[in-house]
Amino acid sequence: MAESVELPSRLAILPFRNKVLLPGAIIRIRCTSPSSVKLVEQELWQREEKGLIGILPVRDAAAETTAAAATVGPTLSQGVGGDSSKNQVGSSDSNVKLDGKSQQEVLHWHDRGVAARALHLSRGVEKPSGRVTYIVVLEGLCRFSVQELSTRGTYYTAKISSLEMTKSDMEQVEQDPDFVALSRQFKATAMELISILEQKQKTGGRTKNLLETVPVHKLADIFVASFEISFEEQLAMLDSVDLKVRLSKATELVDRHLQSIRVAEKITQKVEGQLSKSQKEFLLRQQMRAIKEELGDNDDDEDDLAALERKMQSAGMPQNVWKHAQRELRRLKKMQPQQPGYSSSRVYLELLADMPWEKASEEHELDLKAAKERLDSDHYGLVKVKQRIIEYLAVRKLKPDARGPVLCFVGPPGVGKTSLASSIAAALGRKFIRISLGGIKDEADIRGHRRTYIGSMPGRLIDGIKRVGVCNPIMLLDEIDKTGSDVRGDPASALLEVLDPEQNKTFNDHYLNVPYDLSKVIFVATANRMQPIPPPLRDRMEVIELPGYTPEEKLNIAMRHLIPRVLDQHGLSSEFLQIPEEMVKLVIQRYTREAGVRNLERNLAALARAAAVRVAEQEQAVPLSKDMSMSRLTPPMVESRLAEGGEVEMEVIPMGDKINEISNTFRVASALVVDEAMLEKVLGPPRFDDREAAERVATPGVSVGLVWTSVGGEVQFVEATSMVGKGELHLTGQLGDVIKESAQIALTWVRARAKDLKLAATEEINLLEGRDVHIHFPAGAVPKDGPSAGVTLVTALVSLFIQKRVRADTAMTGEMTLRGLVLPVGGIKDKILAAHRYGIKRVILPERNLKDLVEVPAAVLGSLEIILAKRMEDVLEQAFEGGCPWRQHSKL
Repeated sequence: MAESVELPSRLAILPFRNKVLLPGAIIRIRCTSPSSVKLVEQELWQREEKGLIGILPVRDAAAETTAAAATVGPTLSQGVGGDSSKNQVGSSDSNVKLDGKSQQEVLHWHDRGVAARALHLSRGVEKPSGRVTYIVVLEGLCRFSVQELSTRGTYYTAKISSLEMTKSDMEQVEQDPDFVALSRQFKATAMELISILEQKQKTGGRTKNLLETVPVHKLADIFVASFEISFEEQLAMLDSVDLKVRLSKATELVDRHLQSIRVAEKITQKVEGQLSKSQKEFLLRQQMRAIKEELGDNDDDEDDLAALERKMQSAGMPQNVWKHAQRELRRLKKMQPQQPGYSSSRVYLELLADMPWEKASEEHELDLKAAKERLDSDHYGLVKVKQRIIEYLAVRKLKPDARGPVLCFVGPPGVGKTSLASSIAAALGRKFIRISLGGIKDEADIRGHRRTYIGSMPGRLIDGIKRVGVCNPIMLLDEIDKTGSDVRGDPASALLEVLDPEQNKTFNDHYLNVPYDLSKVIFVATANRMQPIPPPLRDRMEVIELPGYTPEEKLNIAMRHLIPRVLDQHGLSSEFLQIPEEMVKLVIQRYTREAGVRNLERNLAALARAAAVRVAEQEQAVPLSKDMSMSRLTPPMVESRLAEGGEVEMEVIPMGDKINEISNTFRVASALVVDEAMLEKVLGPPRFDDREAAERVATPGVSVGLVWTSVGGEVQFVEATSMVGKGELHLTGQLGDVIKESAQIALTWVRARAKDLKLAATEEINLLEGRDVHIHFPAGAVPKDGPSAGVTLVTALVSLFIQKRVRADTAMTGEMTLRGLVLPVGGIKDKILAAHRYGIKRVILPERNLKDLVEVPAAVLGSLEIILAKRMEDVLEQAFEGGCPWRQHSKL
């Protein structure tokens, strides 16, 4: 235990924030601040015998607005302690400004402390920044009074005087009858407390030994130090120099702690008396009720269920929904939290309270001119699509509550379907929520699960409206053509009610189980293909097709949107990387033949990464500009205190600085300009060239067709060859049933017209006598099907039999009948754009597809020769160089 010590006239002072060390108590302090570290190193660590230091209580830093802040190291006036026996004048606290702090941060020091002896020192691992942490275990010895406080280097020292009584004064006080009575009362209270603790915790032998061996005035400090009391009460105990005052306060605190233990035992006994064997599971709730009764607090206004009820009242539910919610809430109040259905019922009521039944985002006044400018700035081209959106917005302006059609943007990936929906939301001033439908096969994803199932949850639509927080958002149903169906239902069929303006006013989610009005939601859908969408669902939407971009449109999109965005994403600017238009054209022609611009953006990003490597590896960097002070780059130091009373310093990185302010500190000798050599180095050899078609059709039996896929139009080669055999037809290339039938029709037509086409001298001659025909569609890993390859197959077979090559600059599309009529096909715009991207100069189309050329951009039509064919003989006339001299007009 602490013993009387002879104190020096001056001690090094360690601040103890928001806590008080009393004599006889042992504490553990983590020292991290520079002043505390220096004190430990110079006063304790370097000495063989652990020296003494003073512990002064310190209040929190306070913001002082006065300019007359206290300077470092003021002389402390003698403060008023807890003793009433001393008539002292002044304040018990003094204000001291810490070194390195701002001019307004002031610490409030107490003028009385405790001299402490270090029992244990440990030094933490030194951090790379050079900071060191010390952990010190200190034992309080005796009180002292601060006469004068000053700085010594980086820490404080104080001129002190001891407040401990001499031996003669102590003997005189022990003869005082009042002191004897207080001592007996304190020991009796302490013994009663120890007896109760011994019964509850089976400990107390060591504490009883303290009562018998330690002087009573030291026992007062030891007992009080073990209680959780306020900072002011700790200060009052520290200021109690007079032994009788100290014993009186200590007895009061011990008795208060004893009474709290008795109250807790009384509550426990009362609860145990009310419980029976069948009610053991409600122990915690009964204890809470008993505590409220003991405190006289029976107000349930702050109860969770009451708060939930208030939230439900302010949610603005319709009358029928509110009655249903009240019925569910009454049922919940009768349940105990341990019952199985309690949690699910509460979550359900919270969902009802969180739903935006009436909360809507206010639409600002529609400005069609501003909306058109926004669409033009966000999307290049797509004139027809943007015009339809402007028409849609114009109707909304004239009739805000109009039930407009559900717009469905259909097109290949990367053409801007999702961003168009976002632009509509921005033009209307509404919130935007995206619901991804790709891959869902469960009807519950749309309608929700019934609450009878474990793990039930609302559907994606109700959950999205809850997250967005308004009842009239723009909701994007993305990838609506990717929904499937299985034994769990058909999500596409569930969308019929959602997208029907006559039905979605009372949409019934299985989890919500009450009607919800979806008529205020503006739905926009996207899809890559129309075929997978069921006809009833397709009938509820207005389809707007977004075909692929022309090379000219891709060039403008790259220069206006893609290159600035790629440079910004990679922390670059035009000072580091420049991509000329000619190089962008080469990337479009040689490395990307897609309908959209996603691969184009990926290739531009690859060039940006190559430039980023060059900038990051540069050896010379220009120094910071003079107007950029180092304080902007130096993170501030913020102090945070531990529970033990020590101080911890953390580095906080400011987030307000833009990355451009840092990247501007780097400079390169010259900007990196992309050329053809860099394209091949970064992107590799060109993937496409204009000579591919000529090389593929260099031999007879090969024709060039145009097909439509989910990613836009594509150029498809058809190869035919013959060999010795039994007159059989072989088809390869992962073909579907429709295209296999087209091959059979094509071969039949050629064999039937063999004499007319001068492939055989007489009609009795069999073209397949003694040989087989093999037709192959290259790219065998890609499935192929569809009614658009009939004319291409006939052309390849005729080229094979007459051993004459098809024109390399000509591509064709169309289906044919068994009599030789050329039938119209779909996807004409996508197919013509694919031919244009591929470098084809002539395109043969069915005559009945003439009306579809209106949708093709004029610039593309101007660069192509469009040939219309009514019969198969017209196709053959244009497919071969020099025409078809053997053509014979056949009769149906």
